[in-house]
Amino acid sequence: MTVAEATPEPRFSEAEDRSFLGHPKGLGYLAFTEAWERFSFYGMQTLLVLYMVHSLLLPGSVEQVAGIEQLRALYGGIDGQKFASAIFGTYAASVYLTPIFGGWVADKVLGKRRTVLLGAVTMAVGHFLMAFNVTFLLALLCLILGSGMFKGNIASQVGSLYKPEDLRRADAFQIFYLAINAGVIASPLVVSTLGEKVGWHYGFGAAGVGMLLGLGIYLAGQKYLPKEHFDVPSSTPAAKMPMSRQDWLATAALLLLIPVLAVAIVPNNQIFNAYLVWGDRDFALQWGDTVLPTGWLVTLDAIVSVSFLAIVAGFYRWWKTRWTEPDELTKIIIGSLFSIGGMACLYMAAATTPAGEKIGLFWPVMFHIVNSIGFAHMLPVSLALFARLAPKQINATVIGLYYLAFFAGNSLVGWVGGWFEDMPVTQFWLMHMGFAAGAGAVFVLFKLLLAPRLMHDAHPEDAALA
Repeated sequence: MTVAEATPEPRFSEAEDRSFLGHPKGLGYLAFTEAWERFSFYGMQTLLVLYMVHSLLLPGSVEQVAGIEQLRALYGGIDGQKFASAIFGTYAASVYLTPIFGGWVADKVLGKRRTVLLGAVTMAVGHFLMAFNVTFLLALLCLILGSGMFKGNIASQVGSLYKPEDLRRADAFQIFYLAINAGVIASPLVVSTLGEKVGWHYGFGAAGVGMLLGLGIYLAGQKYLPKEHFDVPSSTPAAKMPMSRQDWLATAALLLLIPVLAVAIVPNNQIFNAYLVWGDRDFALQWGDTVLPTGWLVTLDAIVSVSFLAIVAGFYRWWKTRWTEPDELTKIIIGSLFSIGGMACLYMAAATTPAGEKIGLFWPVMFHIVNSIGFAHMLPVSLALFARLAPKQINATVIGLYYLAFFAGNSLVGWVGGWFEDMPVTQFWLMHMGFAAGAGAVFVLFKLLLAPRLMHDAHPEDAALA
């Protein structure tokens, strides 16, 4: 027997159990904590490349950064926008590895609550360390480690608020996801505006204040959160079903898809890197006589992405009332086509603007719309595909490996983004169109060659839950 089985769940009154939009109060505290954490995280990430390109890595400032020359040597002595892109890629990739560390700390050492608290404090320290040039790399390290301790552990507490048979769990995660996106939408409006218009460090300071607000909300809600559960070895371990040949084939196929997914997400994730540098330099970001902060492009993208996630989900609910709904792989292939279209919009933006003129916002806005439709078909659906095909014996492990695609993809974003200043802008976005097309072609091959053998009876109930 585990401690989880021996310890009763927290008991709340009926009013407390449904006092937040029909859900436990704890969901409200977790949702608002996560909203402020995402506010701080995405606000800082939106400013990061622009700050490095326009301030930190310029002569007179870069010499003050502790350890920067050693880091530059690791990247082959590059500088300027290339160096900024490489640092961004390493940072963005690392935040997808450290949750493994954070999960281990929570499970084996501190428990989820204390790990989340430590992660929040570490992230807040990182944001405030961004105010000093000398501590820039230490600040990034704090943000990477803090995010790893915070990210997965707070989300897992959402599910623990409910008993296994409670059907409100799925609705709870939708509310939690809306809170995340509220933070993402708001952060550039505040953090980027302060950073670009008042001073970089004011923006980073605002991100730090947001993290402290999230920490305060989490502390205030402690009595409404799930109890800590630690597993102890069972005296009679349950027998595990051995992996079949079909299970091993499915696992191998999913592992082969990870690098393909990594390539497929490069066009979308370049939004936080070279796209912002390009927009800052060449877009006509004006409203009358007012120059808008470049980071507001991220708010636009977040609003459009959330809208089309809902629109695409609603479309397929309508579609399946009349026709057969496409399977996950077909949707991913459709997403690849829209991703190609999004990159084509950026190519057109560069190709149709005369040299020396600012780029109007028609094609960039079209990019965000078309690319967001692709995003809605690809990233959530790919996770559902992994949940469906991963053998039940190692389902959690395989889904954990899925996130290696984001580690590899963001590493590619940093590496490829460094080529932005070395090639024509049209060629740069054509290359990203090639990434989307190449990944899409592999998805088609996967569907034609392997999917008929794997997807027919691959626990469809898991796919429905995902």
